[in-house]
Amino acid sequence: MGAEAGAQAARSRAVAVLRIRGRATALALLPAAASVILLVGGATSHLTGGGWDAARLAVTVLAVLVLLVAAAVALVVARARPALSPTVPIAEETAPDLYRLVRDLADRLDVPAPSAIALTPDCDSWLEDRTHPAHGPPKPAAPATEAARAGREAQDAGHGGAKAPTAPVLVIGSPFLWWMRVAELRAVLAPVVAGTGPSAHPDIAAARRFVRGLDAAVAVATTPGRGPVARLVLGGVGRIARLMLRGCRVHAAEMERGVAAAGAERAQAVDYGLRIVAQEQVGLAYAGWDRLLTRVALPAWRMGRWPSRLDVGVVAALTELSRRDRLAEGFASRLGERPACDLLEEPGTVDEAASLLAARLFHGGPAEPGPDWAPVNWQEYPDEVVDRTWRADAARLHRVLDTLGVRSTRTDASSAPEGPTLARVLDHLTAEPGARPVNGDLPGDAAPETYTDAELEALLAPAPRPEADSLSAGLSAELAREETSRPEASAPTSKSPDDALWDEGALPLFPLQPPRVGRELLADHVTAMVCCAAVDTAGAVPGLDWLDGPALLVDGERAGDLAPRVLSLVEDGDPEPLKGWLARLGIRPEKPVRLV
Repeated sequence: MGAEAGAQAARSRAVAVLRIRGRATALALLPAAASVILLVGGATSHLTGGGWDAARLAVTVLAVLVLLVAAAVALVVARARPALSPTVPIAEETAPDLYRLVRDLADRLDVPAPSAIALTPDCDSWLEDRTHPAHGPPKPAAPATEAARAGREAQDAGHGGAKAPTAPVLVIGSPFLWWMRVAELRAVLAPVVAGTGPSAHPDIAAARRFVRGLDAAVAVATTPGRGPVARLVLGGVGRIARLMLRGCRVHAAEMERGVAAAGAERAQAVDYGLRIVAQEQVGLAYAGWDRLLTRVALPAWRMGRWPSRLDVGVVAALTELSRRDRLAEGFASRLGERPACDLLEEPGTVDEAASLLAARLFHGGPAEPGPDWAPVNWQEYPDEVVDRTWRADAARLHRVLDTLGVRSTRTDASSAPEGPTLARVLDHLTAEPGARPVNGDLPGDAAPETYTDAELEALLAPAPRPEADSLSAGLSAELAREETSRPEASAPTSKSPDDALWDEGALPLFPLQPPRVGRELLADHVTAMVCCAAVDTAGAVPGLDWLDGPALLVDGERAGDLAPRVLSLVEDGDPEPLKGWLARLGIRPEKPVRLV
């Protein structure tokens, strides 16, 4: 599909969407038209008699009701604020080079330049229309230059004096700015910026506004916490809006496909070869960003700290990933090229704002820093996050042991030093492993295929272990109590369009991981206790692995063989692998450790 063919397909689908809007309007006016005919007929003595009088009354009442319903739907659709993506706005004076790059790209593509630029803490880029009446008049990112004003006036004159529609905002994934080189970013943005061309078409713009308004009306209708009358009225409005959305769904989807096809085809002439290479960096950035959030940022967020340089961190993570896996030839020479973040005047300030927004989006933290929500830089991360997390988990583990009434079972416990020790945990979890049949050891030497899936799951599941299971349950309950007692995230003080998604208080919007439960939670706490013992008795230090998060460093090397030994203890009740590991590194489990 060529650029013109894609644009034509998008326009035809936009007309189909608008036709649905027109049909809905006509349907709402039909009873009123019939009522007018009947009333005129009665006034001119053409439609008289008892039957006509009853029909006039019934149709008039119906017309009034339908018009009231239509007015309610139209009012909600017009006043409902469509959801906008939370972003970090970038003013032109803070990134003149970035704006110049985007405008030059728009000139090469022969499309209108985006009206503004914003960043999102995610690996994606898109155009977003922010001209809905409910959002108020669009605010320019910076005062327009005389040349830009003259160009717009000339463009308006070419359209018969009519004002050109406001171009959408270009939203760029912040990891792209730090990881990609300038030429790569331009190549990746080419098909996105090309989408401003179809967006300027009046039919496409009107169809998009209509669909977004319906979607916003449905969201308003389903908002909880309203009175019974409001629920009744908005429930009817929501049903009508959903009905129209279902009618528009196919046409709207095909319209967007046509717009995307037209943009991609138009961008073929701009940096096509480089864009193929840049798309590889998009996938790499996504992989590194995901691991950085789940392995590195999430532990900090859970303890009330937020890394303030996530975009710098993703560069370190991807550099480490490329070094380990040797993903690309000429990797060092690529890093020697100018990074796209150089297009910003103050990249550190922008990175901090994007990092705080990422914490809100993915974890639900407060809108502003505070005593219990403080930023942390990468140099402080091992001590401020890793070590404190380990000691907080170890303290929780011993509190649960105290609750369970667990005492040391060692014969020399009376002479052992007081305080929390790893030996206490090992003593509690050390038990004979339960019967756990495997494929070659099923009851009656039966073949695995003779069992149903449910029976096999039951047979191969971890055997019940009262000590581990009670400790897991206690940890889950303790964590639940801590979450309940934690103060709620403070609401944002500003009410900019970017805050629209915060209004419902549904945070986090994108939870990274499900809550830890069961023996997974127990394994994490035992690992934390082992690390505390290693730091306090064997000279180990907390560290940060860019790809795997918190790490234990022994003699400068990461101890990567701890996890399977902890799992042997937790899952099977076998302490020997862990005890051998402790003895080899000189870790003293009987020595007390420092907790928070």
